[in-house]
Amino acid sequence: MQQIFYKYQGTGNDFVMIDNRQETFNKKDTKHIAFLCDRRFGIGADGLILLENHPDLDFKMVYYNADGNESSMCGNGGRCLVAFAKHLGVITQHAVFEAIDGLHHAIIDGDIVRLQMQDVTTIEKHSKHVFLNTGSPHHVQFEEQIENFDIKEKGAQIRYGEPYNEAGSNVNFVKKINDQIFAVRTYERGVEDETLSCGTGVTAVALAMHALNETDKNLITLQVQGGELQVSFDVDNGVYKNVWLIGPATFVYKGEL
Repeated sequence: MQQIFYKYQGTGNDFVMIDNRQETFNKKDTKHIAFLCDRRFGIGADGLILLENHPDLDFKMVYYNADGNESSMCGNGGRCLVAFAKHLGVITQHAVFEAIDGLHHAIIDGDIVRLQMQDVTTIEKHSKHVFLNTGSPHHVQFEEQIENFDIKEKGAQIRYGEPYNEAGSNVNFVKKINDQIFAVRTYERGVEDETLSCGTGVTAVALAMHALNETDKNLITLQVQGGELQVSFDVDNGVYKNVWLIGPATFVYKGEL
């Protein structure tokens, strides 16, 4: 059976999108999913996302990393899925959907998609890094030489090292530009390489920078390899609430498998 797919990207973080409301896609075939994400032999993407029916909400998001395994929340993927849902006529301007980390609200205006992320109650401050979970686990540390830094080698060392080991963590390297702007490069587990952008990663960086008193702003601009994203939030007794990931989500092309 031929399978229609769509390619979307959010600041260079790219995804294969499939409308699985009829449940025709084999979700157990991890090798096939990895093949579709392969940039040389398949379509090429950082991940594959299924849009499925939900009994009470607009839709359900099922996300797979490029290695073929179902993974934790993907912020840019969620934003791209909202754009895809609008294209399919599932939503118009607003969406409420379920992902692996719970419910998400979203607003779409042209190419810009605002995605509400989960509240963050715990930020672990260590001597040389910060760790927090924004739907996916994230290690955050400063790196002044961010422009010509070997992200893949250093990121892999941290991702597989103590205390993360095999379960791993995404790894974000940050350079402060000013009180409101931070440059970010991210090594993503499951992709096992740098991606041009990571939505949960820039969300983690924005909250970490505020928690470290590197900024007192609650609207932060994050410069990534694929463009710019923004994160807004409120803070209530150390709990980060009303967290929104904001940026473009763009259709690339449509094809058949």
